[in-house]
Amino acid sequence: MEHLTDVPQSPVQPAAPAQANDYDGFAEAYAAETENNLVNAYYARPAMLALAGDVAGRRILDAGCGSGPLSAALRDRGAVVTGIDASAGMLTLARRRLGDDVDLHVVDLRDRLPFDDGAFDDVVASLVLHYLEDWGPTLAELRRVLRPGGRLIASVDHPFVAYAFQEPRPDYFATTSYTFDWRFNGQSAPMRFWRKPLHAMTDAFTTAGFRLSVISEPQPDPAARELFPDDFHDLSTKTCFLFFVVEVPPSATGSR
Repeated sequence: MEHLTDVPQSPVQPAAPAQANDYDGFAEAYAAETENNLVNAYYARPAMLALAGDVAGRRILDAGCGSGPLSAALRDRGAVVTGIDASAGMLTLARRRLGDDVDLHVVDLRDRLPFDDGAFDDVVASLVLHYLEDWGPTLAELRRVLRPGGRLIASVDHPFVAYAFQEPRPDYFATTSYTFDWRFNGQSAPMRFWRKPLHAMTDAFTTAGFRLSVISEPQPDPAARELFPDDFHDLSTKTCFLFFVVEVPPSATGSR
């Protein structure tokens, strides 16, 4: 399931890929862990919202919405939000949070999206693309459902972090998977991600018809300094996630 709205940081252990990424199996524990923690509530989500800017009246697709914290923040800023996720369990939590204000759909991002061409002004994909070995089909669909001039705002594990994840170091220039166990709330969840070099990420965006606008390595919310004094320094001095804003050219028409 290619969903990751937020990433809890925890000790890692090897995990079996065949059992990985079962969000339905740990939806409640995951949502509780990431609701107010440092990496998610005071870094990943604020960075996405800052890149989105003024969203009042904009039609936004939250791709990989999970339990809906980013969708809720966008809605509260005046956006008209639609959320999709591959996990029905996560969407149950999102519905509980969002009520009937946000349309929610169980959708696997590797499949065709159930939306018309140009249906959205923006797509947000927070920490989700690194679940995919091949970004191409997904990016093509996200581009299709964006209007000309629309934006995709995405975040992924920083390629430097993914490269340094194991010893011996993998081939930086190859697209390779890595697996580990998340541990949170007394629960262990095997996970699997795909890493790729930075140039492969930017090439995937441009091949799908996007124009690169922003590459960002933001700082955490300063309010986190007092709330998480032990971890704030590490997060503010080391790479963690990489954020992109890519745009559909204003003159673009039709789907690619």
